Amino acid sequence: MLHADVKNIAVESAKGSGERMACVKDSLHALFFDAIQAAVPELSDPPVAITPSTKENFGDYQCNSSMSIAGLLKAQGIKSSPREVATKIVSKVGKNEMIEKMEIAGPGFINIHLSKTFVSDYLGDILRNGVKPPRVGSKKKVIVDMSSPNIAKEMHVGHLRSTIIGESVARLCSFIGHEVKKLNHLGDWGTQFGMLIAHLQEMFPDYATVSPPIGDLQAFYKESKKRFDDEEDFKKRAYAAVVQLQSYEPSYIKAWKLICEVSRQEFTKIYERLDIQDLVDRGESFYQPLMGDVISYLEGKGKLEEDEGRKICWGKGHPVPLTVEKTGGGYTYDTSDLAAIRHRLFEEKADWILYVVDQGQSTHLETVYAVAADVGWFDPKETRVEHVGFGVVLGEDRKKFKTRSGESVRLVDLLDEGVSRSEAKLREKGRHEVLTPDEFDAAKTAVAYGCIKYADLSHNRCNDYVFSFDKMLDDKGNTAVYLQYAYVRIKSIARTAGVEASEIEKAAKNTSVCLDHPKEYKLARLLVRFPEVITRMVDDLLLHLLCDYLYELAGTFTEFWDACYVVEKDRSTGEVVKVDMSRLLLCEAAAKVMQTGFSILGIQTLDRM
Repeated sequence: MLHADVKNIAVESAKGSGERMACVKDSLHALFFDAIQAAVPELSDPPVAITPSTKENFGDYQCNSSMSIAGLLKAQGIKSSPREVATKIVSKVGKNEMIEKMEIAGPGFINIHLSKTFVSDYLGDILRNGVKPPRVGSKKKVIVDMSSPNIAKEMHVGHLRSTIIGESVARLCSFIGHEVKKLNHLGDWGTQFGMLIAHLQEMFPDYATVSPPIGDLQAFYKESKKRFDDEEDFKKRAYAAVVQLQSYEPSYIKAWKLICEVSRQEFTKIYERLDIQDLVDRGESFYQPLMGDVISYLEGKGKLEEDEGRKICWGKGHPVPLTVEKTGGGYTYDTSDLAAIRHRLFEEKADWILYVVDQGQSTHLETVYAVAADVGWFDPKETRVEHVGFGVVLGEDRKKFKTRSGESVRLVDLLDEGVSRSEAKLREKGRHEVLTPDEFDAAKTAVAYGCIKYADLSHNRCNDYVFSFDKMLDDKGNTAVYLQYAYVRIKSIARTAGVEASEIEKAAKNTSVCLDHPKEYKLARLLVRFPEVITRMVDDLLLHLLCDYLYELAGTFTEFWDACYVVEKDRSTGEVVKVDMSRLLLCEAAAKVMQTGFSILGIQTLDRM
């Protein structure tokens, strides 16, 4: 692991630093690490196991180290029961502001009950300073390779997961304080551009001075491909155009740039709809001038082999070599990816490089990483280079998601259908009658894009998932719509009570959150666990953990809402009689945590829906 070593994390103050939130689990881990070292000095590296309790009567956390420690002591000829070990550990913990009490249960579990004062102060920090990231090590320079459509082809459902997951991974890294650059590794080079340029030259001979009407690049691509397959003379002209392009002949470069720009304009429309900003285009063409140096470097290191005229390079422990130069010369995707990783390491000076690419590319990418590590471009112990892989999108027939004609579903069509279905669902609920036109438009797009993103992110990214608008627009169950409604309900409480934001802000400075009711405390202790979810996601980059947390948070809030009044009204007049400010503050803390989670997932929140 390249991430913060929890053994070295000092126990942080309940009030936090203002810039970072305490991660209670990590703080307890550090506390119990010291206690266990003191309790069993016979062991050089005793295990420390801190887990959140699954049942409320078992406390808030458990230390489950005693049984394994007793086993290790027995192996050294030292007799000590797990309960005796647990008793020693508890005696070494001592007093701490986080802990109300500790109990030894069963064979040697240590149940840890947090101090309600600590939890209340923790919520006060959220209310005053907002939801801050936990401490997860030093600031890193992170590159996220994501989306990666091909020039002259429309984005389709196959680009959906890389785009959505990549954006969320980037947002997560930004939230915890890293410097993030999102790179769009466009397919903008290769032999297909010869046929596109040849077709452009013949259809629009004045393209150099008059912008040609090729807005529908998909149709333009199909036309040129058909000519390439059917017309031998055209095929020859296309190959000649490739040579001119790769020789950087000015008129051919101009034609190529024109085609690229039309594509980028269409991609940008998709990215704007999905609220994806600051995505830097860095296509394969960018790395073309760098590939010769890569080959020379590998040759100098003695890493290249001749294989039937081509030059190949093996990654240690990987069964398939990379082809870095084709027979007769010419580069490949392998060469491009080696040039890219080298540039990202030495020129971009990245500490982390995260490739958000489908699982099918795993063998190729792992070989690229192995070669880069073998030649000393990076040390895996120091630099995190990782394939953030994902499964495919399936239709409801559980086959690869396609149109009825068997073609890939265009992403723009998918988004349009999402908005259409979202609007119909909201009208069915009569929301158009209570929202202004602007609020209704905002709601239908937030629901549409939110449900598409959440349906993807709420599944373990390593698995395939079934795309179903009916399921993702359901306002019951683990869906974006359900969570968006939950957030709207929380935000409506202060409006119902007639309490202004300035009053809540003032109350947060001098009103402690009371946690006497079991449902108040259940909600509060779940809010305290938010940094743990973030810390774990930084390790494994599994976004569904945050989705699961938000779903649990919405359900726990409902339990609190049903059991604890926040606003008391006169039953006859409907006028507000009393507002429990402590509980309103608890609602506000829940809303802040939920909004932060939504932001990381790239899902828009609304105050009215």
